[in-house]
Amino acid sequence: MASGVGIGRFIYTPILPPMAQALELSKSGAGLIASANYAGYFCGALLAANLRMPGSRRAWLLGALFLGAITTILMGTSNSMPWFLLLRFLGGLASALVLIHASALVLEQLGQIGQPRMIALHFAGVGFGIAVSAIAVALLLATGKDWRWLWFAGGGLSLLATGAVAMLVPDRDGPTPAGPVAAAAMNGALRRMALAYGLFGFGYVITATFIVSIIRATPAIQKLEPVIWVIVGLAAAPSVLLWGTVARRIGVPAGFALAAMTEAVGVLASVAWQTATGIILAAILVGGTFMGLTALGLMRAREISPGAPRRAMALLTGCFGVGQIIGPIFAGTLYDRLGDLAVASVLAAVALVAAAALAGVRPPRPASR
Repeated sequence: MASGVGIGRFIYTPILPPMAQALELSKSGAGLIASANYAGYFCGALLAANLRMPGSRRAWLLGALFLGAITTILMGTSNSMPWFLLLRFLGGLASALVLIHASALVLEQLGQIGQPRMIALHFAGVGFGIAVSAIAVALLLATGKDWRWLWFAGGGLSLLATGAVAMLVPDRDGPTPAGPVAAAAMNGALRRMALAYGLFGFGYVITATFIVSIIRATPAIQKLEPVIWVIVGLAAAPSVLLWGTVARRIGVPAGFALAAMTEAVGVLASVAWQTATGIILAAILVGGTFMGLTALGLMRAREISPGAPRRAMALLTGCFGVGQIIGPIFAGTLYDRLGDLAVASVLAAVALVAAAALAGVRPPRPASR
């Protein structure tokens, strides 16, 4: 998760400001590159929804990790926009395959050994990857390296992680299961959760893509640029444990709703309170919720569709991907026209509130006879 998602998806955020400055990228161009990654993520989710994928889940996981690492390295070899779009698309596809296959393997194994609470450690890898890659980017920038070296370093870290996964994940995984799709796979609860997950994807991704750019464009808080993404990663690492604990007490739907409302506050803080305190609060609230929301959504998918959990997880991941595709392009275009992210961020917060309302809806109880 650290390699495929923490680095593969999110290293673009701390690299974007120096890369955009060197290449004179507009905000809409930067948003287009981000959206290409999320379009790949969407396609990866659709691919993972195919219950008859040939080969083992371990083989797909290792292949996706390798693809993510190589495409990250290759981002530093050109300054061509079509090349960037292709590479980030392939990197996004790899991220979705890593998320779904790794989660399916880990959740299945944890269920077999009776340790479901350890899922938090699995998802903490995303925050760890964000923090480590952010530290690497900050150190390289401090030594005068340009944006290309930042991509090389991120890809190198991903390759090391891929080697570790190859050694640590046992080679005893059978073919991807081809079980039947449950008839209830598209019931009302799953539809609501899928829509909520898509709104969550739109709501978080604008801040997650542009928070470092916001800091670079605001003189009063520019000094925080090297550390803000590290704060996001450190907040993300324990977030699944935190929100998992909340969900066990109040239920997964209510836990998802509460986390989405908390994230909405962080999104608003990033543009409404542009002081050191405000931007750090935004980093903590957004970092401390987005992986918790990701995990709670997948947990809810398994609850709703026990007969076809991987298909339900892939459906939610696909809806999430749609929200992510729209978000950066929309925000980047508004940024170029209006000069800031205030309007886009307010709409993102509204989307998160709507996601909370949808996820927290309780299905009607059947009438008693």
